[in-house]
Amino acid sequence: MRNASIPGTHGRVRPLTLLGNPVLHTPCEEVTDFGPELARLVDDLFATMYAAQGVGLAANQVGESLRVFVYDCPDDEDVRHLGHVVNPRLVEADGVVIRGPEGCLSLPGLEAGTERFDHAVVEGFTMTGEPVTIHGTGFFARCLQHECDHLAGKVYADRVTGRRHRRLMRQVARASWHRADSPT
Repeated sequence: MRNASIPGTHGRVRPLTLLGNPVLHTPCEEVTDFGPELARLVDDLFATMYAAQGVGLAANQVGESLRVFVYDCPDDEDVRHLGHVVNPRLVEADGVVIRGPEGCLSLPGLEAGTERFDHAVVEGFTMTGEPVTIHGTGFFARCLQHECDHLAGKVYADRVTGRRHRRLMRQVARASWHRADSPT
């Protein structure tokens, strides 16, 4: 099995949950079962993230209200960071605050300048229950904060304010994927 260790190889691509679905604005539940179902979910998250050409994906973005996310994201020095975190906690977010373009697979095709710290540390577990600590800088720090927000029931649009927020919400309302009856 040459591809057995490549994340997502055996996963199935799941439909993405889009802005307006209540699961995106509900804090996710802690994972208590570290068995084969969790391993399948992680593999499905990788497969879905790669199919959508993303750099991170949280479980609630495929309709699973569990505290899990995956990532395959470069930092500002183009160092690749690849992995997953179960029951993550953002334990540090500090350094310089940078407003940079941020998008989301649950708001396809849109982005807005969003303020994030340029350093983040996340602690959690692997799918087998081993403790893990992830340090991120630059773009990867943005990714870690973005995915932790998802698991807390927030999307990046919740962090955008003023004129940028109004512009983003107008774009959401006009987006082909947005349902007219869905709350934003």
